[in-house]
Amino acid sequence: MHSCAVRLELHIPAAQSLKSKRAVLRPHVERLRKLASLSIAEVGNHDYWQRASLGVAIVAPDATQLDSLIERIRRYFDEQVDIELLELAVSYLEEP
Repeated sequence: MHSCAVRLELHIPAAQSLKSKRAVLRPHVERLRKLASLSIAEVGNHDYWQRASLGVAIVAPDATQLDSLIERIRRYFDEQVDIELLELAVSYLEEP
């Protein structure tokens, strides 16, 4: 089993309030959850209108599939026009 934690730093240029930020962010979080049964939570920048930090937990049977899921997340955000991926940081979790 291979696992990692991914931190996504996002820019939401059209957001003019926290309510509009969450309205833009919510559908993306749901689509990512369905993309590969990922666990996702907003983990930072809660009080900023145009910034969001998401934490994603990924578990896969091997390293190849884990890397493939990370790349799918990156490609997903590259294809979006209403939200911009500023940074994707991966922390691999070691097996005991």
